[in-house]
Amino acid sequence: MSQHSIKPHSHRGEQDEHGSTGHDNTRNDHGSYRSYFTGFVLAVILTVLPFAIVMTGGFESRVITALTVIVFAVAQVLVHMVYFLHMNSRSDEGWTLLSMIFTVIVVVIMISGSLWVMYNMNTNMMPQMEHENFQGFGS
Repeated sequence: MSQHSIKPHSHRGEQDEHGSTGHDNTRNDHGSYRSYFTGFVLAVILTVLPFAIVMTGGFESRVITALTVIVFAVAQVLVHMVYFLHMNSRSDEGWTLLSMIFTVIVVVIMISGSLWVMYNMNTNMMPQMEHENFQGFGS
């Protein structure tokens, strides 16, 4: 037997022999007012900028406009994950990082699948119409 006795993890509010309450005080489990405010401001910016780009007619190339909106969308998902869901690489023994990677993969699949479906619908639903006639729509 060892000289140290094995004690169960302390419960919320109880202290162990070192005066610790059983919580890792080096990480922020529940963000501060400042971090929520920062996340909110970033989310608003990441919503308003692509909206303004699209409403003003976008860039000369529709592909560049679409890619810009997609980049803003992915950035906004990451902002929500970090500032509101408190996901980072340090907490929960890497499970949070694994969740973040999974979320990014799901978002990429959803965005690319949505673009693929919309492109195919646009191409196959009205093949007799010429797309040049829609000058004011998205170009």
